[in-house]
Amino acid sequence: MTTNTRNKILLSYRLEIKSRNSVNAQVVFYTHTTHIQFSPHGLSPPARKTNMSCKTPTSSMKATRRTLLTTSAAFMVRPPRIFAASPSRHGTVGPRNLITDVPGLQVGYADAPSNCTGVSVILPRAPAAAAVDIRGGGPATRETDTLTLGNMVHTVDAIVLSGGSVYGLASGDGAAAWLGARGRGFAFRPSPTTPPAPIVPTAALYDLATGGDKNWGANPPYQALGMTAIARASDSFPLGTHGAGYGATAGALKGGIGSASYMTHDGITVGAIVACNSLGSVVVPGERRFWAGEFEIGDEFGGLGPAKSATSPEDWGLAKLNPQPRTNTTLACIATDITLTNDELKRVAILAQDGMARAIRPVHAPFDGDVVFALSTAQQNPTPAPGSLERNILVTRIGALAADVLARAIARGVYLATCPPGMTAQPWSQL
Repeated sequence: MTTNTRNKILLSYRLEIKSRNSVNAQVVFYTHTTHIQFSPHGLSPPARKTNMSCKTPTSSMKATRRTLLTTSAAFMVRPPRIFAASPSRHGTVGPRNLITDVPGLQVGYADAPSNCTGVSVILPRAPAAAAVDIRGGGPATRETDTLTLGNMVHTVDAIVLSGGSVYGLASGDGAAAWLGARGRGFAFRPSPTTPPAPIVPTAALYDLATGGDKNWGANPPYQALGMTAIARASDSFPLGTHGAGYGATAGALKGGIGSASYMTHDGITVGAIVACNSLGSVVVPGERRFWAGEFEIGDEFGGLGPAKSATSPEDWGLAKLNPQPRTNTTLACIATDITLTNDELKRVAILAQDGMARAIRPVHAPFDGDVVFALSTAQQNPTPAPGSLERNILVTRIGALAADVLARAIARGVYLATCPPGMTAQPWSQL
């Protein structure tokens, strides 16, 4: 036997999910002399001795073996309840099928029919850890740098989604003023004479050319709309042509505000709200079916199911024919009741972006300003420690759920959208 063969160490492991409460982890190390088996119940004796004729293991080989034995400890534990999805049990949509099914969260909205625009506000009942992921080539945002890792403030008081492009960012001013007047916000030393500084990240989509009276001169309506929207925050809100989705267009169709939720069999709640104003199309070319059809639960957006025919890679269907920079954007916010760190929420936001790709084609173009926020209302504290194997699987699970929920929310927003006076976009219902 050659030296290379004798020195080769092969590590293999198998994770078998038996049920939601048990995982049988088996780690097997093959060295040049022994076959050692590990399991959650401890170390088994060597299964066999090899018949290899080899020299005494070198010190470097012994060190390598010790390292492998030590690092295998991560697989020797029995994971907690929230570890991985059970293959035999399923969850359900929340009672409202809205992001507000996540405990500790409300949503408010304000419409401006004469201007064909609007604002939506996501309002946690307490400051919430949050993160953001931006994939579009032309975003319009405010205070998203606050959510960057390494900064001092790690929570938000509200998140605002708005129409109006750069003018719409003033909606964050209105929401901040409303919060500050009620003593909510960041403060070094709370004082009755010093107002707090509410943290209100805001993202806006472009609806300036979709109709309505935009000749507002030096007085755009968005600060007032932001204050109105947050003041009416509640557990329920309408979908379609409302809030930030009022003047939105999704490809060649009328866009809108959408929302959806999912509650797992073991108690995790994930929700999404989205204002779809995409360059890409949300329906299959030549059909009324949504790209997100395979993720639909029940008949929440028509019950038509997935696409029935193959699609050419070059066929974008009802995408916008003449896109211009900064004229398209899909804005979304993901929420969960599981306590997560900012770093973990960043990963959830990244994973959730896949939901846009499942529901819109094409997406994340240079003409889009796609933004996904993610926040935690921290109503449940998971057992796994941050950075552990189990915790990373939990984050992956929440992110995967978020992507599916976001895809459903996009389709729901377009499905329920109507064309208001002053706009000419075709609603999905007229396809």
